[in-house]
Parts: sequence; structure tokens; C-alpha cells
Amino acid sequence: MELGKYAGTVLSAYAASIVVLVILVAVTLWQGSKIKRRLAQIEGRLAQGD
Repeated sequence: MELGKYAGTVLSAYAASIVVLVILVAVTLWQGSKIKRRLAQIEGRLAQGD
């Protein structure tokens, strides 16, 4: 694939997009696990109260 004089711009745009996507996926997974732990704590307290 020949990008010519715009190769640097196009490749840096691809790299930036990939970095942003990886960060978004990592943050989503991190928040999901954090919420699951919190939910388990709440459910545990509710089960003890029954």
C-alpha cells in the first residue's frame, strides 16, 4: 500500500485510533470488574440481613 507524502499523517492517525480504542476497552473492563465487586458486596450484605 502506497500512501505517498501523507504516510506519516495516515499512520499516526491509525496509531492514535488504536491507542484510544485500547484505552477505552481497558477502562471499560476495569470499571466492569469494579462494579461487579461492589455488587457482590451489596448482595452479600443483603443476604446477611435476611
